[in-house]
Amino acid sequence: MLPDFPPLPPTVSAPVEHASIERAQATELAVEIAPLPYEAKLDARPLSQIDLVVIHCTETPTLASAREFGEKVLYEGSGTGNSGHYYIDRDGRIVLYVRPDRVAHHVRGYNPRSIGIELVNTGRYPHWRDSKHQAMNEPYPEAQIVALQALLAQLRREFPSIRYIAGHEDLDTAMEQALDDPNVEVPRKRDPGPLFPWARAMEGLDWERLTPPTGG
Repeated sequence: MLPDFPPLPPTVSAPVEHASIERAQATELAVEIAPLPYEAKLDARPLSQIDLVVIHCTETPTLASAREFGEKVLYEGSGTGNSGHYYIDRDGRIVLYVRPDRVAHHVRGYNPRSIGIELVNTGRYPHWRDSKHQAMNEPYPEAQIVALQALLAQLRREFPSIRYIAGHEDLDTAMEQALDDPNVEVPRKRDPGPLFPWARAMEGLDWERLTPPTGG
């Protein structure tokens, strides 16, 4: 997910390494629980409201830098910021920053109905709005994709109301003025990008790839 503001240096005030590990049953996926400091301030919702999973990439170099950005308060009125629910590091480690019964701010117009999954990936970092640096060149490692498949399978079991899946770029198609050239526009969001293996992610899922109608 392209940050609306550049992330702070990759230091974590509440280290994810100290998060507890949830292993409720041997058959369940191991997910580290590391709630963001403002999680309780996010709007609550019934789990039956969730019908969409949105795939992002962090567009930051590390999980630590993504955490630092997630902790940043961007909305003074509510004391909250932007983040996904689940984060998957390159080695397949899964961390939960926001529980699904809370509405995380991760995609314009779809937050109340969706779960956001962030894959650690450099994306366009740190030149998100530079017209000459729009390539998304980092591949997604095997361990990360395997972990994503496992997480999606678990979400399918836990949330029968889910019917749709989408990439961030599918839902936020706005363009913005490039910082290096005022005559050029660049996509506001490009994640998870052209190297994301959609066919593998969709294996075993009966969800529909959601794209909004186009045209005006």
